[in-house]
Amino acid sequence: MPDQTTDPADLRGDCAQCFGLCCVALPFARSADFAVNKPAGTPCANLRDDHRCGIHARLRQRGFTGCTVYDCFGAGQKVSQVTFGGQDWRTAPKDQARRMFDVFPVVRQLHELLWYLTEALNLPAAASVHPELRRALERTEGLTRRSPGELAALDVAAHRQEVNVLLLRTSELVRAGAAGKGKGKSKGKDRRGADLIGARLRGADLRGASLRGAYLIAADLTGADLREADLIGADLRDADLTDADLTGAFFLTQPQVNAARGGAGTRLPASVARPVHWAAAG
Repeated sequence: MPDQTTDPADLRGDCAQCFGLCCVALPFARSADFAVNKPAGTPCANLRDDHRCGIHARLRQRGFTGCTVYDCFGAGQKVSQVTFGGQDWRTAPKDQARRMFDVFPVVRQLHELLWYLTEALNLPAAASVHPELRRALERTEGLTRRSPGELAALDVAAHRQEVNVLLLRTSELVRAGAAGKGKGKSKGKDRRGADLIGARLRGADLRGASLRGAYLIAADLTGADLREADLIGADLRDADLTDADLTGAFFLTQPQVNAARGGAGTRLPASVARPVHWAAAG
């Protein structure tokens, strides 16, 4: 039986319970992802008074593709409703509003770690490290509930490094189970941090491969076998996943999938949803 862990629903953005923090706290630069420049702490011009996006249904057409890719992993509602007890930044004192904007990215990183730890605890092949993973999850969850001052002072990078040791061990155990199942030279290969930008990987056998932090921007992965591959931190922007098989791929997040291209034939793990714009593109 899988471990009882953090509810995955709590690790997905719930905009109805947030005060549009990602639309205010985070900066973005004019690029292929954003139509304009916006500094951190300044509300996006498209943010309405009710904290909803005024062009939500037309973000891609209006040049805000980056917004359709982003997900806060539930940090927005945590900061809005728990850390600051439902206080709206619009009506809060300026110094408190600034603290909200400072704390939000910190909690977002912690919630991303909660996502990985929760998934790791549901991977049977990693059962030998489940006790350590469970303790790491409990500690990380505890950190998300600290006071604004404590969160602002938190060394997130150090905590990420501690958690990453466990996630790497999890990866080794899961991918070891995939050894011998695939065919071809790429099977189980370690491609951590590899520069695969625009790579022609159509039909490639990447089963059980480590693609941690790999640059797969605009790579052709049409029909590729990515079953039981570790995709933590892989950059999948504009990667073509048409007819690719990602069944059992792990540490794959919704933002990564949202940034890629795919279609009806793309097989995804149950942990992520098929992006709406894939159907529109097809």
